[in-house]
Amino acid sequence: MNPEQLIEFLGVLEKLKCNTRHNWTTNGRQESVAEHSWRLAVLAMLMEEDFPELNMNKVIRMCLIHDWGEAVTGDIPAFIKTEADEEKEADAIETLLKNLPETISSGFLTMFKEMSDLTSDEAILVKALDKIETLIQHNESGSGAWLPLEYDLNLTYGNEVCGHFEKTQQLRDKVREHTLRIINEERREHRE
Repeated sequence: MNPEQLIEFLGVLEKLKCNTRHNWTTNGRQESVAEHSWRLAVLAMLMEEDFPELNMNKVIRMCLIHDWGEAVTGDIPAFIKTEADEEKEADAIETLLKNLPETISSGFLTMFKEMSDLTSDEAILVKALDKIETLIQHNESGSGAWLPLEYDLNLTYGNEVCGHFEKTQQLRDKVREHTLRIINEERREHRE
């Protein structure tokens, strides 16, 4: 890849540092898409021993690229994202990858298709961990940053895909326990 192409492509991806998500950090600022993707990749890396049958290098790569379309579209929270939004993001990814040499873009396109269609255990794991990381961040920021609908959503979000693997189900259950603790503490504070 020539240096000019590389610099231009990184310039587009830089928007992932600027584009914020619905999540908040513990110090009260909105999380960037890049921060979410980074921590998702770290989560996958830390769980590598739990999935010896999977290609965890591929999983980590998928984690790092899974939100590239949001460099163009920005983040749309899952609870308001439509099929049209999904298509717009898929188009953004295709357009973005056209700026790369075919030898590089074809591999990324294959991974995006795999993630979109959930056709491999690696893609399913990325989807499950993506939802879990989001919920962990919600819990870390505390209920003061939650919308009313998130009290229920934080208890059910990702349940289906997390059940695919025993380890993600266990982690999802633990995150739900943390969510319930936050909700119960808030209720207790309101009664006092």
